[in-house]
Amino acid sequence: MFNWLLKSSLSNRLLVMISSVVLMVYGAFTLSKMPVDVFPDLNKPTVTIITEAGGMAAEEVEQLITFPLETAMNGLPGVESVRSTSSAGLSFIYVTFGWSTEIFRARQMVSERLSSMEEGLPTGVIPRMGPISSIMGEIMQIAIPIDVAKISPMAVREYADWVLRPRLMAIPGVAQVIPIGGEVRQYQVQPNTLRMAQLGIAHEQMEAALKGYSSNTSGGFLEINGREYLIRNLGRTSKLDDLRNLALAVKEGQPILLRQIADVTFAPAIKRGDAGYEGKPAVILGIQKQPTADTIGLTRNIETALADMTKTLPVGLSAPKVTFRQATFIESSINNLNGKLIAASGLVAVILFVFLGTLRTTLIALTAIPVSICVTALVFKYFGMSINTMTLGGLAIAIGGLVDDAVVDVENILRRLKENRTKPAGERLGTVALVMRASLEVRSAILYATIIIVLVFVPLFALPGIEGRLFVPLGVAFIVATLASLAVSVTVTPVLSYYLLPHMKSLDHGDTKFLVWLKRSYSGALSRVLAHPRAALATGAAAILAAAAAIPFFATTFLPPFNEGTLLIGMRLNPGVTLAETSALAKQAEVLIKQVPEVTHVGRRSGRAELDEHAEGVHVSELDVGLKPASELTRTMTEINADIRSKLVNFPAAIEIGQPISHRIDHMLSGVRSQIAIKLFGDDLDVLRGQADVLRAKLAAIPGLADLAIEKQVLAPQIKVRVDYAAAAQYGVPTPQVLATLQSLVQGEKIAQIVEGGRRFALVVKLPESARTMEGLNQILIETPTGRIPLSKIATIEDSDGPNQISRDDGKRRIVLSANTQGRALSEVVGDIRKVVNGTKLPEGYFVTLGGQFQAQEEASRLAGLLSIVSLILMFVVLYSRYKSSTLALLIMANIPLALVGAVLGLWLSGQPLSIAALIGFITLAGISVRNGILKVSHYINLMRFENEAFDHKMILRGSLERLAPVLMTALVTAFALAPLLFEAEQPGTEILHPVAVVIFSGLISSTLLDTFLTPSMFWLFGRQPAERLVAESDSEAL
Repeated sequence: MFNWLLKSSLSNRLLVMISSVVLMVYGAFTLSKMPVDVFPDLNKPTVTIITEAGGMAAEEVEQLITFPLETAMNGLPGVESVRSTSSAGLSFIYVTFGWSTEIFRARQMVSERLSSMEEGLPTGVIPRMGPISSIMGEIMQIAIPIDVAKISPMAVREYADWVLRPRLMAIPGVAQVIPIGGEVRQYQVQPNTLRMAQLGIAHEQMEAALKGYSSNTSGGFLEINGREYLIRNLGRTSKLDDLRNLALAVKEGQPILLRQIADVTFAPAIKRGDAGYEGKPAVILGIQKQPTADTIGLTRNIETALADMTKTLPVGLSAPKVTFRQATFIESSINNLNGKLIAASGLVAVILFVFLGTLRTTLIALTAIPVSICVTALVFKYFGMSINTMTLGGLAIAIGGLVDDAVVDVENILRRLKENRTKPAGERLGTVALVMRASLEVRSAILYATIIIVLVFVPLFALPGIEGRLFVPLGVAFIVATLASLAVSVTVTPVLSYYLLPHMKSLDHGDTKFLVWLKRSYSGALSRVLAHPRAALATGAAAILAAAAAIPFFATTFLPPFNEGTLLIGMRLNPGVTLAETSALAKQAEVLIKQVPEVTHVGRRSGRAELDEHAEGVHVSELDVGLKPASELTRTMTEINADIRSKLVNFPAAIEIGQPISHRIDHMLSGVRSQIAIKLFGDDLDVLRGQADVLRAKLAAIPGLADLAIEKQVLAPQIKVRVDYAAAAQYGVPTPQVLATLQSLVQGEKIAQIVEGGRRFALVVKLPESARTMEGLNQILIETPTGRIPLSKIATIEDSDGPNQISRDDGKRRIVLSANTQGRALSEVVGDIRKVVNGTKLPEGYFVTLGGQFQAQEEASRLAGLLSIVSLILMFVVLYSRYKSSTLALLIMANIPLALVGAVLGLWLSGQPLSIAALIGFITLAGISVRNGILKVSHYINLMRFENEAFDHKMILRGSLERLAPVLMTALVTAFALAPLLFEAEQPGTEILHPVAVVIFSGLISSTLLDTFLTPSMFWLFGRQPAERLVAESDSEAL
């Protein structure tokens, strides 16, 4: 096939040139239109079920709502885990499916189960599914600061709910907009039970009068004189006076109005969440995107909409401020990587020029880069992939390798052209024939080297979970670009060589001065090594053993830490603290954090927003901290974090410092927003809390463990109203009626909805705050057949406590100790944790599991190890099929351990731990390093076959010198193309790719240096028999 491709290309030269130009233009156009994101799609199919249950206590929510729903969900096909949290009035269930499950199918199955569950749940309780949103979560947060002197919090929240939110929700790609803060307006009727008793108005009577208030009804159609009229009965109003003057009954000929028995007013709904910006109150809107939306394009659309709305803001309303913008991280990451790709291309050009000595040859080899990248862009488009740090990373790693095939081809064509010039005019070959012959000589070596590089990446596609999702796009980018460069080397490169090389003046000059000096030095050194080959091999073996022995001593981690340019600080107070107290403390924290020089702004969210999918109590605050751009930072992220921790050290709260995207990934891995999750399972909540305290005390002594905190599952204060059945029976009142009346009055009951233009507000009946005290509850008058009596006659009211929330994993109650690491490798810290856990005796039926990043890393490392063995076997099979000799196959594969020497040394010098990223580097390195051996061994055999060289030192010396330039060029080009990624390791976008670059760069340098001497030595010692057997075969094709 390659013969035909080469022949066709040289026969249709103009067509090849035009096709490559069209391909580049179309590829560049496609590239500019592709969606840009921070990472590939990491969304594990998860369905969130949210159930609001009034003021139910956590125990009731667990027993009556969470447990039945969990049981129903556990039986669904494809479910991997069911996690739940039951707190006061709220049940959250997270149903996680396997990666292969389609999210819409998962939602359909959950929906079917929910519809069959309705009878089994308490009346009025309706579970609903949260929207499909992205794991990358909130792409933007917008704060509207509230200046209380100019505008009320109620007016600001109303603008956010009814003007800003609908406008943002209408933008394609927005999944959800969650407002928090300000005050939600309600029409509240606050009854006075004493006045109701005096005027003889029953609770049911008042509710009946209010039901259907401010609504219109229809009267059907009426026909008059052949025309049809629609009859509308209009009762809609939004005036408070109309509500105050609502008639409830008539007593002694006088109407009794609502205002006579109740206060009617606008009042804020019960707040479970609050927000602030720069230490002042605010309304914050969190904008979540749909999984497939283009983050940067969507962000720009949102910013355009905000700019338009800012022109027509109500009087007194401050302009919205952006507190978090994920697109900034993406833009800086992509710009960094683009810069590094350009720098890499520049370095490649310099190295090629140094070796080839002419601009024309350099230009021909460099053509492979834009053509291959444009082809890769078209493949991405076809498969619906986005441009992100991983796909760009694949191209960054491949960029040096893209010119390798072209370099080998061009160098051989140039060498043959120079030889052709020295022959008599009658013996010279035609240009087309010479280019064809020179390309065919190296075609086999190019093809097999490329196949092996691609094969090495194939096992990446078997990586499970989040690691697979992260690194498969990198593999796709690398493989597609490499295969594209192979196609370029047998089509575009020979055609360009035909046009540009034959008429060069430098063909008469031989090698460049640099190459002549290099070959002279190498010739002497190789002759000395070949005189003592076993000593050279012993030295190489010793280096390999030393490197292999060092590997177990390396620290390991899952992924290098990202630098998102934003911090997310979690503050957890003890449950039972009021929202006002949490907000006050969080405001102080805002002011203190703002004093850190690198901080640009601080936004705060306390408690839970009404539409939020996260089960946070009012004791939790999250602070979004904006930092200066990475280029302006003078301190490391570790130092900045330490500074913030020192400022918050005296707060009576558990502090967690993380970053938004990292937090989300941790949450997906373990259900906890930190690197390590130690889960303690059991049935009794008190025992769980006690054991967690014991474990925490032991774990606190482990060095490098930061943010160690027990999940806040503690006893929160409760007021228990216990109805006495016997007393209630004496007064002839059914207990359920008492409970229903109390729920309606004390918690509040939504009776109707009042429409005001396009806005809708709840009409709520609820006792005034003054009556919702211990004393006030005692005095509530309850209706009985014998008259009204105070609640204290039939119920006792006591101060007590109960769990604030109950968390479950796969049907078992659990409590979590969460922690991060600081200044020490994750693997070392986890090793110490395991020792502590194994040495802790637990009660019967209780057990501990460890989860989080390290677990994913261990699984990925184990699998990567197995896949590496598969890669090596595949590599051996390919080489054996070509050389028909296991000796030669193993001799070529000896480059892999040679590369290991440099890679280990590089990691050690750069202080990098062994991460999944470093493992990917090792896999890539294995494929690239084998190329050197293939080029040399194939050339030795071709010299013996076609140029009648004998198997001796002279032949090995000649073959090594002739292959010195292409081997050094391909290795150095691949290595130095990664040089830009070696620096600025903390820059956004380069964090994950830095360890990959360190491994490949240092490994290729060591492999190439050792290979230049050891491959010829090994061929001399072990290659005679297989080489002579191959020469004896009558195959006319070059190896």
